[in-house]
This record gives sequence, C-alpha cells and structure tokens, in this order.
Amino acid sequence: MDSRPENAPEHCPGTDSVDAGKVDACQGCPNQKICASAQPKAPDPAIEEIRQKMSHVKHIILVLSGKGGVGKSTLTAQLAHGLAQNENHQVGVLDIDICGPSIPRVMGLEGEQVHQSGSGWSPVYVEDNLGVMSIGFLLGSPDDAVIWRGPKKNGRVNYHNT
Repeated sequence: MDSRPENAPEHCPGTDSVDAGKVDACQGCPNQKICASAQPKAPDPAIEEIRQKMSHVKHIILVLSGKGGVGKSTLTAQLAHGLAQNENHQVGVLDIDICGPSIPRVMGLEGEQVHQSGSGWSPVYVEDNLGVMSIGFLLGSPDDAVIWRGPKKNGRVNYHNT
C-alpha cells in the first residue's frame, strides 16, 4: 500500500520512509512537518459530518481562481440566479472568500444576517429556492477585514459546510 498522502508531491518518499519530511521533494509540502515528526495526523472528524450533510446535494459547481478581481462573485451570483429560475431546483451559494466576501453585496443582501439554530446556521434566502451563506454575513461591516489563517480558517470553512 502506498504510504504517500493524497496531496503529496510527485517524488514523496512516503510517510513510512526514514526520509519522510526530510528530503528535497518534501520542501513546500503541506504534510512536511507531520511526516518529519513521525506522528501521522488523524483525519479531520468534520469530514464525515460534511460528507453526510452534503449527501443529498446532486451537483456542486466550484467557482475559483488564484487571482482577485476576475469576476468570481459576479459569475457565481449570475449562475445561481440562472439556475434558480427553474422552480424545481434548490440552489445554494456558499461564499467562503475570507479575503473579501462580496457575495452579500453582489446579491443585494447587505445588512442581512444568518440565524443559528440547533441544526446549524440558516442561510439568507434571495428567493424561495435560492439560499446564500457567506462569511460576509458574520462581519460587523463590509469594510471589516477577516484575518484568519491555518486552523482557525480551516475550522470556519468546515463550520460553514456542516
């Protein structure tokens, strides 16, 4: 069985190797510290919960780019509105842009707030079949910065998905 993590570089020696986390191929790998410490990271317990909650979702469209200002939010809003024109479709937008969540502004939802219940957060609805969840709803002001890194950022993204 291959002991290389799923997101490992091409020449990864594998987690079972004495060279794990120590050779040139390991430079820049997100698993380098874990491999070098010889302590395997336990799977994130939120993964299974997210998988279960997302099991009824038929289609997922990911809009992403490594560059800002290219129209990701505009495309997302237009695509969501277009899909929601079919009343038989339930459409959801999950905006996890922590660098500048603009979906609330683009979709005309500034000032709206999500509500928390026993089953999690309820999205803001634009139409009966178009719900939106955005980190932007959690900020006090649209000008507030979100400064989250590492575990805090990952935890928030996981929370939005659960």
